[in-house]
Amino acid sequence: MGSHITFISTRGRRRPLMALGGTLVAFTVLAGCDDQGNFAFPTANSAGGAGQAAAPTGPTVERDIEAPEVFSVTDQGLWDGRPSLGGVWVAHPDVNDPERVIIRNQSNGKFVVGALFRRERDIPGPSLQISSDAAVALGILAGAPAKLNVTALRKVQEPAGADAATAPDATVQPAPDVTAAPLDPVAATASAAIEAAAPTPKPAAPAQTSRLSKPFIQIGIFSIEANANRAAKQMRGAGLAPTVKQSQINGKTFWRVVVGPAATSAERAKILSTIKSEGFTDAYAVSS
Repeated sequence: MGSHITFISTRGRRRPLMALGGTLVAFTVLAGCDDQGNFAFPTANSAGGAGQAAAPTGPTVERDIEAPEVFSVTDQGLWDGRPSLGGVWVAHPDVNDPERVIIRNQSNGKFVVGALFRRERDIPGPSLQISSDAAVALGILAGAPAKLNVTALRKVQEPAGADAATAPDATVQPAPDVTAAPLDPVAATASAAIEAAAPTPKPAAPAQTSRLSKPFIQIGIFSIEANANRAAKQMRGAGLAPTVKQSQINGKTFWRVVVGPAATSAERAKILSTIKSEGFTDAYAVSS
């Protein structure tokens, strides 16, 4: 997918330029960094979240909840008409750290999950700037401001449903009686020959382990599966091994594209560099 985003260099950093009503618009993405210098969305137990919750014991399920105390704003949003990479995202000047958010179009009730980044405060126009994927999902036309609500999301772990925990075990039928009898010499010889010819199964390769708290790189969040698959195909063409992960919130499906896991910080930095060279400059490190 082609991008019409260009960059300028400011103090050694590259900043994307977007056109808004004939005026060039520059915004930067500021992110909270982990101990390896990468950034990722926080969880419900992160600083600035809804507070520290005791870890549940036993089987758990993960789900998203809205966290307006972390970030929530209702204001005019605008798509400038240019195609953009990175899937669904929105930018606002009051953002300190990147967030995963739910974006609602107040006029038609449509919503989508995406990423929230920071934009420059002195840029003219509405305070909320959205990507092309966000505009399509929300039913917003290029250059036509729309009233949007943007609210932060947090993932929480909750005990699995009581139904699963209390469901009775399936009845196990007793095994039928087995009568043992010696094989005749011919059958025994054939059986031994088959066993000798059968290849010895190889042990399964051990799963790749990583000491990093955030060993994956997230390329973007997409509201259209084809766009996520297209981004994944581009990553495979760059020699990486992407995974498309499907999630749901409020009955709406979205897809995340991630690459990894990286075993070391050096490997992760190399993967991130490759991804950014493909045009996905807003990629960031995540835990899964």
